[in-house]
Amino acid sequence: MKKITLLACACAIAACQSAFAQEATQEITYVEDPSQGLLLNRFKDNWFITAQGGVATYFSHHDVHRNLSDRFTPAAGLYVGKWFSPVFGGRIGADFIGLKGLAEAGNPGINPNEPMVDGYYKTYQNAVGPALDLMINLTNWWCGYKPGRIYNATVYAGGGGYWTLTKQYGPDGEGQGWHNTHDRILAFRAGIINSFNVSKQVQLSLDLRATAMDGIKDTREMWENRTYLAVQAYLGVTYLFKEREWHAPVVPVCPPAENCDALRARLAAADARIADLEAQLRDCLNRPVEKVEAKKAPLATIYYPINVYRLTRDDNNVLEAVAEVMKSNPNNHYTLTGWADNYTGNDAINIRLRNNRVNGVQKKLVKCGVPESQITATINNGNLCDLGEKYVALDRAVTIEED
Repeated sequence: MKKITLLACACAIAACQSAFAQEATQEITYVEDPSQGLLLNRFKDNWFITAQGGVATYFSHHDVHRNLSDRFTPAAGLYVGKWFSPVFGGRIGADFIGLKGLAEAGNPGINPNEPMVDGYYKTYQNAVGPALDLMINLTNWWCGYKPGRIYNATVYAGGGGYWTLTKQYGPDGEGQGWHNTHDRILAFRAGIINSFNVSKQVQLSLDLRATAMDGIKDTREMWENRTYLAVQAYLGVTYLFKEREWHAPVVPVCPPAENCDALRARLAAADARIADLEAQLRDCLNRPVEKVEAKKAPLATIYYPINVYRLTRDDNNVLEAVAEVMKSNPNNHYTLTGWADNYTGNDAINIRLRNNRVNGVQKKLVKCGVPESQITATINNGNLCDLGEKYVALDRAVTIEED
């Protein structure tokens, strides 16, 4: 009873939980939640390539004497980069800057065919070399990451090195091509990139940069290292390789139930059912245990076919073993009871069968040496098992019981 009641309780609880779970899962959706942070992408993701071209203006030692409009030169760059997160990234590439200025006689890059300005010669040099920048996306940092944002502001700082090339002129003033001046320049630069997303793959940008350049040769009497400034403005195009976006952890969204009255009613009914089952369990556990005296099983039972009372060889073997038990317990008394089923035959036939059966067993036991004083033979007019007509074979027997 205890096991059945506990099983009923478990079934009731499981049924309630299953019903609620089924209704809940039909409503749950899963979305990315940026408030939980962003997941770092694989190393092969979030790469880009940028090509840019623009103008540069050089501010060297004597450039204040040369008109600003006459100092603009072409500039270009090609970079490959990667964003390690929506905020931090880096790029590496090659940079080109044209440098126009003024210098004294004997300096590289002097153009003798150009008129002098306040006693200084006009110069023109090209600087080419590698560059490396570390980048911070201010828009994503301050405003949060948003994949569909059109405008992003990115600041960067880095450095590089340049080889300078100047145009050589012969005594007659004819140009003799570009030559390496063997003047290696270290450069440190910083700037801001204003980028505009025109598609998921392509960005257009305006890159405003200031570059501090060290190592320009700019005196007549000696090679003197100084630091000068170049200001550049570039228009660029960037192609973004897959994966281009950043993903947030996926969280479940469970909309509130519009009306929970039905669920509350079902829960209350389940609680009431559980309380009732618990009360039944307590009553069952507190119920006094009835003591039932177990009826002693017969020492042996001899079964007969219908309308038969004679013993078979197997029956004789059994009775011989029973006789040995009786003789080894001489102080015990045994009762032999003859039985016949009441579903077949009539009373006269059945009484005769009962008597013949019990008398045959008694004679066999006495023949095997059991004293007659140790045995009482009787009959019973009822059915031995009384399980119905289908099991009448169990009612045709002689039982041997110890008193």
